[in-house]
Amino acid sequence: MYKQIAANNPIMIHLKTYSSIYFFIITLFMMGVIFGAIVVNSLSFTQKEDLDFYLSQFFGQMADGEVAASEDLFRQSFFHNLKYIGLLWVLGISIIGLPLIFIFLFMKGMVIGFSIGFLVDQMEWHGFLLSFVSVLPQNLIIIPVFIVIAVLAVGITMQLIRKLFTQRTTNIQILPLFSKYILAFVIAIIVISVAAGIEAYLSPSLMKSVLTVN
Repeated sequence: MYKQIAANNPIMIHLKTYSSIYFFIITLFMMGVIFGAIVVNSLSFTQKEDLDFYLSQFFGQMADGEVAASEDLFRQSFFHNLKYIGLLWVLGISIIGLPLIFIFLFMKGMVIGFSIGFLVDQMEWHGFLLSFVSVLPQNLIIIPVFIVIAVLAVGITMQLIRKLFTQRTTNIQILPLFSKYILAFVIAIIVISVAAGIEAYLSPSLMKSVLTVN
């Protein structure tokens, strides 16, 4: 009974269909995170000092409550992630954008790895707590969205390539595939709005609490 339900579950079907792409995308993203953390150790003393200065200024303003309004933070976060996901989505239907999908996903992982790595390197346990409340909450939502959109983008690119070069033998229906692709993008927009809300309204309060306590 359980196997029959799982076999008819759209999510299970999706995961089974794109399992190899998910494995590759997640591995690539994790490599980006690890590489970003390693890059921190390759920075010169002067570069670390400069970054630490700006970081101290930012945290000082955060502790004093001198930060942008939550509404502005929400807009900045939402449109930043929307542009990123939108770019991945467009690259998926451009066919020639396949390598760029991998590059952008790797870079996203690298930025997150560098952010966490630098905070921990400079502030040790305190930096770990700050990264936990400032980087983790919204990225627990954003990262899965990026991965799913990247997987779908790669998947539709491969389908379009197959359709293009095997026109006589393929049974691929482009219109239903493209409709699902649009639906996935709409759902992604809704989800990143939730992540932007967390980043704008929750994370600053958590960061201020950590900075005040420590």
